Amino acid sequence: MLGTVAAGFASGLPVAFSLGLGCMIYLLMVGTINIAILAQRMVFGIDSFLLLSVPFFILAAEIMNTTGTTRRIFSFAHSLVGHVPGGLAHVNVVNSMIFAGMSGSAIADAAGVGMMEVEAMESAGYPRPFAAALSAATSTIGPIIPPSIPMVIYGSIAQVSVGALFLGGALPGVVMALAMMALVYVQAMRRGFPREPRITFREFAHTLWKAIPPLLTPVILLGGIYGGFFTPTEAAAVAALYALLLGTMIYREISPREIPGLLLRVVEKTATIMFIVTTASVFGWILAREQIPQIIAAFFLDITRNPVVMLVILNVLFLILGMFMETLAIMLIFLPIVVPLVQALGIDPVHFGVVFVLNLMIGLLTPPFGMLLFVMSGLTKLAMAVILKELVPYIVVLIACLFLITLVPQIVLFLPGLGR
Repeated sequence: MLGTVAAGFASGLPVAFSLGLGCMIYLLMVGTINIAILAQRMVFGIDSFLLLSVPFFILAAEIMNTTGTTRRIFSFAHSLVGHVPGGLAHVNVVNSMIFAGMSGSAIADAAGVGMMEVEAMESAGYPRPFAAALSAATSTIGPIIPPSIPMVIYGSIAQVSVGALFLGGALPGVVMALAMMALVYVQAMRRGFPREPRITFREFAHTLWKAIPPLLTPVILLGGIYGGFFTPTEAAAVAALYALLLGTMIYREISPREIPGLLLRVVEKTATIMFIVTTASVFGWILAREQIPQIIAAFFLDITRNPVVMLVILNVLFLILGMFMETLAIMLIFLPIVVPLVQALGIDPVHFGVVFVLNLMIGLLTPPFGMLLFVMSGLTKLAMAVILKELVPYIVVLIACLFLITLVPQIVLFLPGLGR
């Protein structure tokens, strides 16, 4: 089974088909299990109220990208930090940080606001490869600052509070943004990047007024979850409804005729994710049946029982896996194996969840299969190698942030701890 899955990945077969084919071969070779269990476990894998939030978060991001919301956020970010050396590069970071509170997806961030950021920076005199690399790097903030689709999936698999995960990602997301802005400042001083003229208070107030409706999105979501008004799943529906109201009634930049096409894109993206979840569910059930998680946990526990050392080992492991595997596949294949190990060592599951998701976001930047590299290369028509050359310093900074939150758990646990 494992050989079939690995061969499928290596040959470029879609993740869902690779997993499904491997599981089918296992069931046929065992011979004592009814093949109908494959369909039953696939359905069971997505029979989760929590996973219902995924299409709603995708819908909210699609609506934000279709309307003028992203442009208003960009203007507000520009008014905040445009006057700093390397102004538009700082705007790129802040813009992604704000948009992260609405999309929950790194790919949605890159595809939605990435090209707008690249074009604005290039017209201001920044090298196009640098602008593309920075847009890819800042997109990793998307799933760290709440809401977050990967955290919803992690919470579903590890049976961890999604609300606590959302709060746990807030401070690490800020740390990532500040670290990248510090690097931008250093590069701006060394390479002579331009700064934008300082705007007047009246202009700032104008951009803030226009940006207030989308800026309220994370406030509404987190306030509603922790105020007990709705669950994380219901919060996703509220986010989609709020985005739709902004686009149709407040900004009036989306017409009723555009909605069917928008919904179709959401269906396609949701179907892709859920198909992978269904086959990975069967894969996880087979691993559990063969007691693979217990065997691997025992192996690692023989190496060390120090939680910090174990987290460092897991970080290195997932950084390597992120270079060769798709993010969702890593989550669905390895979490059922790793979660028992984390629990055995007494590592806080919220802390590990945020560390794990950040690890996977770095994997989206690293070759040969970094999805954000593919997205920015396709949008900008630049070779991946050209973007990667500018991207390396940001990957190093993000890895430093990863190990910082790994070694200092309170960066993650401080905000969730306030609600306990």
